[in-house]
Amino acid sequence: MLPRIFFLNRIFAMDMTNSQTAAPASSELEDILSSIDRAFHVSFTPLSYNGKNFDILDVDNMTAYLDALAASARVKNPLKELPIWAKVWPGSFVLETYLRKKVDCSGKHLLELGCGVGVLSLLASSLGFAHITASDVEKNALLFTKANVLKNGLENLIDVMPVDVTKPGKNPQLDKPLDVIAASEILYLDELHTPLLNFLERHLAKDGEAVFCTDMARRKPLFAKKAAKKFKIQELYLPGSFTDNEGEEHKRLYSLLIVKK
Repeated sequence: MLPRIFFLNRIFAMDMTNSQTAAPASSELEDILSSIDRAFHVSFTPLSYNGKNFDILDVDNMTAYLDALAASARVKNPLKELPIWAKVWPGSFVLETYLRKKVDCSGKHLLELGCGVGVLSLLASSLGFAHITASDVEKNALLFTKANVLKNGLENLIDVMPVDVTKPGKNPQLDKPLDVIAASEILYLDELHTPLLNFLERHLAKDGEAVFCTDMARRKPLFAKKAAKKFKIQELYLPGSFTDNEGEEHKRLYSLLIVKK
């Protein structure tokens, strides 16, 4: 089955202004920040989107961290070893737009794969999901996401846990079929495609859907072809724009690949 392709017209915008916020409100958050501080200098940055306000943990010394990492000669595969999880990916905002406009989220369970710092899970917290699981394979990503969840008072709605789609068999922590699975920019590794599709077969509910957002510059048509052998496939193209910390606007085009059982 070949993917259906059409355009969903929507402009999204992100406004992030660097700002140090008040001291952590909980001992758990303090402990997490203390652990993070061993490798990174961090501060919370306000993020406003679609009328919602959040505080997002940001790395202040990323350049120095990357320089030290490069000097150590530890980086063998940049795509896997560099802290790309720390970036606030615009695809998270594209996914929120899709979920808000095209998915009945009420009472459902969302799993975010490759959550990075958990921006999509935070944005989705106001869409009516009964439960959200933010997951990643990177320890630091999980620490940052947990800090963001606690800072924004969403610990009763959002769980944070490691999920590795390459591991065979069902994940015992995901004991119920998932209504919605979403991920931004995780299709760049070709070797992940087959394990990811197997994961969807094991964990996606019968009428559930998974949606993957990818910048058109990194689009992976082969994944869609593989997925079409087992699932119903639909592809949307979503234009958008976002404003960076320097106030410069960037316009991009994104692919939303929707996979349904």
